Amino acid sequence: MIDSRAIIHPSAKLAANVQVGPWSIIGPEVEIGEGTIVDSHVVVKGPTVIGKYNRIYQFSSVGEDTPDLKYKGEPTRLVMGDHNIIREGVTIHRGTIQDRSETTIGSHNLIMAYVHVGHDSVIGNHCILVNNTALAGHVHIGDWAILSGYTLVHQFCKIGAHSFTGMGTAVGKDIPAYIMATGNPAEAKSINSEGLRRRGFSAEEIATITKAYKIVYRRGLTTDEALVELNAFLPECEKLAPLIESIKNSTRGIVR
Repeated sequence: MIDSRAIIHPSAKLAANVQVGPWSIIGPEVEIGEGTIVDSHVVVKGPTVIGKYNRIYQFSSVGEDTPDLKYKGEPTRLVMGDHNIIREGVTIHRGTIQDRSETTIGSHNLIMAYVHVGHDSVIGNHCILVNNTALAGHVHIGDWAILSGYTLVHQFCKIGAHSFTGMGTAVGKDIPAYIMATGNPAEAKSINSEGLRRRGFSAEEIATITKAYKIVYRRGLTTDEALVELNAFLPECEKLAPLIESIKNSTRGIVR
């Protein structure tokens, strides 16, 4: 299960059935859960905790120090859940003490080739980050979000649950839940109706979310005025809650 050409630090804790390929390096303060496969030429540095049944492909760098100039070698972490796929050449940095001291990746995510996950970022569950997507530090990605290839996300931005970005999108403000955005700078185009259908949202729920989108983006209202109207719809459609919360909790302002 552990190739003889791999280098495993004595303090690393690997479950009995973890596989590590040749020329990979597992550093100190690394924990890897059962069923995880680390292919050849991977570097994992700690403190890092990796859960169960993940697959990390060749040439990825997982748990490296951040290049953020305010980082001075403090003990920070990377925590990854279960059933994630980390494709070739991905870079994932640990946190900084100025934020959460932790970069967090949930479960069942697909992180494709050459994606960068910056320090203190938080990725939820069931997300897809397509090739060459780059997250600056402190980025938060909600569950089921899809970021198309070459999406660039500015630091401190929030990407809401079930949202979608087009290829080459440059995100400088928050994208609320359910929104499809594209362009440089990113602009809201519609709701991610196809994604919602695939995830079991009813036609009535999608119709209500579409109405909510028009309130926010087609009526010329301020965000505060739009939130008042959205809250009136909430009793009849609880699925509006993620949209309302993502707008209410925005710190950079939402894409328009």
